[in-house]
Amino acid sequence: MTLEDRLLALIAQNGPLTVAQYMTSALYDPVDGYYTRKAALGADGDFITAPEASQMFGELVGLWCAQEWMAMGSPAPFNLVELGPGAGTLISDAWRATRIVPGFHDAARIALVEVSETLRARQAQALETVGAHATWITRLEDAPQAPTLIIANEFLDCMPVRQFVRVGG
Repeated sequence: MTLEDRLLALIAQNGPLTVAQYMTSALYDPVDGYYTRKAALGADGDFITAPEASQMFGELVGLWCAQEWMAMGSPAPFNLVELGPGAGTLISDAWRATRIVPGFHDAARIALVEVSETLRARQAQALETVGAHATWITRLEDAPQAPTLIIANEFLDCMPVRQFVRVGG
């Protein structure tokens, strides 16, 4: 059964879908979602993001993270969290750049907020090339309790939105 068929059946059973429900299905359905059925990112995909255009972007983000970590008092451990890491390019470039910062790699615990198994595999490969390891979580709230730095690039535009209508005013 196609995603369209499943959505039509859901509508027939429960009535209209919200915009957020439709977007969630269209983008993240485990079988037919935009981000799960093909490689949407990169040169062979539908678009590229700043990390794919130049490694300098991720390296500068990494060095900013290191500076912020030091400004926090260099806590160990600390979480380095990326929201919606795509192909893993940003976190990999950031990790590579921070190898020059004493103690940063030893203190950091990388957590990636990602729901797509397809993208998780790509992220793991990207991190492997720079000798880094991560844990994957589906919600930010699932990150371990610790001081946390959060990075994200083009994340909110991939999130289902709730539509509100103002009536009478």
